[in-house]
Amino acid sequence: MNLDSKIPEGPLSKKWSSHKFNMKLVNPSNRRKYKVIVVGSGLAGGAAAASLAEQGYNVSCFCYQDSPRRAHSIAAQGGINASKNYQNDGDSVHRLFYDTVKGGDYRSREANVYRLSEVSSDIIDQCVANGVPFAREYGGLLANRSFGGAQVSRTFYARGQTGQQLLLGAYSALSKQIGLGKVKMFNRHEMLDLVKVDGHAKGIIVRNMATGEVSRHASDAVVLATGGYGNVFFLSTNAQGCNVTAAYRAHKRGAGMANPCYTQIHPTCIPVHGDKQSKLTLMSESLRNDGRIWTPKDAEVAAMIRKGETDPNLVAEDDRDYFLERKYPSFGNLAPRDISSRAAKEACDEGRGVASTGLGVFLDFRDAIKRDGQSTIKERYGNLFDMYQCITGDNPYQTPMMIFPAVHYTMGGLWVDYNLQSTIPGMFVGGEANFSDHGANRLGASALMQGLSDGYFVLPYTVGNYLGEQGVAAAGKVTTEHPAFAEAEANVKARIDKFLSIGGTESPRSFHKRLGHIIWEQCGMARSKEGLEGAIKDLQALRKEFWTNLRVVGDADGINPELERAGRVADFIEFGELMCRDALMREESCGGHFRVEHQTEDGEALRDDENFAFAGVWEYKGDDVDPQLHKESLIYENVKLATRSYK
Repeated sequence: MNLDSKIPEGPLSKKWSSHKFNMKLVNPSNRRKYKVIVVGSGLAGGAAAASLAEQGYNVSCFCYQDSPRRAHSIAAQGGINASKNYQNDGDSVHRLFYDTVKGGDYRSREANVYRLSEVSSDIIDQCVANGVPFAREYGGLLANRSFGGAQVSRTFYARGQTGQQLLLGAYSALSKQIGLGKVKMFNRHEMLDLVKVDGHAKGIIVRNMATGEVSRHASDAVVLATGGYGNVFFLSTNAQGCNVTAAYRAHKRGAGMANPCYTQIHPTCIPVHGDKQSKLTLMSESLRNDGRIWTPKDAEVAAMIRKGETDPNLVAEDDRDYFLERKYPSFGNLAPRDISSRAAKEACDEGRGVASTGLGVFLDFRDAIKRDGQSTIKERYGNLFDMYQCITGDNPYQTPMMIFPAVHYTMGGLWVDYNLQSTIPGMFVGGEANFSDHGANRLGASALMQGLSDGYFVLPYTVGNYLGEQGVAAAGKVTTEHPAFAEAEANVKARIDKFLSIGGTESPRSFHKRLGHIIWEQCGMARSKEGLEGAIKDLQALRKEFWTNLRVVGDADGINPELERAGRVADFIEFGELMCRDALMREESCGGHFRVEHQTEDGEALRDDENFAFAGVWEYKGDDVDPQLHKESLIYENVKLATRSYK
């Protein structure tokens, strides 16, 4: 496996502009001869499909939802970062770049992160042109607020619905191209395999989730923008349908999987309330601008709150531990997500948790309401407060919110070079599905930034460059009649038949729940050598049991959610083992990857830059064969490696 990152020569600030100039171009009259497949219709996929079609390429876009508008990007709440420096508080492209590299605990690729920071301002202009209703100040200028891991206000937002509004903007651009006939939209179609011809990605195999029909689709390039793999934990803030199947199918076809152990635990989510729960609910990081996180100093007081024997509002100020403000005074409640999550876990481990399960801390708006008034807080966060009250039955204007960390985002993903091309030529990966920008921990409000950066401003250049290099004579040369398509389709159908024929006693959901328990306990917020080795053995046993005792009701013709879940869980089980192998290999703590053997005296992550300043990229070698590790060294020429400090 060749890990050529293709980082351009020259100063960091000039790399992207000079790289664009040196790219191969495709004549506008020739673009209509090419076909590009985009899998995924969220911010990265929708923006890429719309932009490529606007350039003149013929695009087929696939999503498993009933509409592109239901892509999981819609669930993002808090905002999107950009280095506009509207607040005149010292922000710049370089500061956003530095904060992102530092926030990722120095485990990201400098050139990619700088490009992300560089195009961030263009993203805001693009979204405003698309009609996104960003919040504005009294004078009409776009408003900003603060997010974790930064000491400037650079986050643009639309109340607590930023993802929804951004997705509607991208959807409007996509709909225009659908109406013009440049994008052919395939709703309710799930990608089940990637097709390679002569080593290049040339199409996909999909299943129509409404009719059960399995079909072939050929193209000159394939873009995967299928999101992250957080649902490997079973319980996460992701929608139930979010899965790793498209990415993992590509991995088994030769695409390297980078840093799968880098998963983000978000500190502000509604705590688990029972064993019948199917997902968790995020409370936006923006709430930490005005909310203060605390637990009682005394474990006995916390026990009384858990039992309902006392009101948290009655806990005196001196008896409260605002632990983030105490531990990280420079950033306070806006410390990065990985650090904030571990601090909350630490408080609960000490017996000071306030939820009935013991796993919860308070997010309190009492002081903000006294300072600014309830009407102001309602204007800022009203929809989030309403959502919290609908779910929990508690009024957060009157009693503190209860929160606890939960799986939210994945920084690992398919390896890509500077052009966002995977180790399979012709297959590009955008958004959360790739590994490229966030290192070991993503800062808040940077996911939307990356998705739209990839979709609007990177892939339209780099996909065109690849097609230009292949030459116009190659356009449309490979069709679905090629034997590789027949082979891939047969494999997909055989796998479906296998699921239906096992005839066991346990449902896909039950296996998924057991998988999630193993991953959360051993590869969650705290990991150890012993636990990870045990998890790998448990996952191998679970996989064998899955393929002998799975029960899938219904048949392959028509709508069958259990069949869909079976395929996704099968991939999650294999992927979960890869996650644990990656976490076991990485004998250090960095960002969201916390090995208990590698921590400072005060419990902070202890990196090993001498031995682990690399992206770990795994190559699939076959079923029941250990994957092979490859390393891309991370070279820091513009940022000095240092121990992260938010104190």
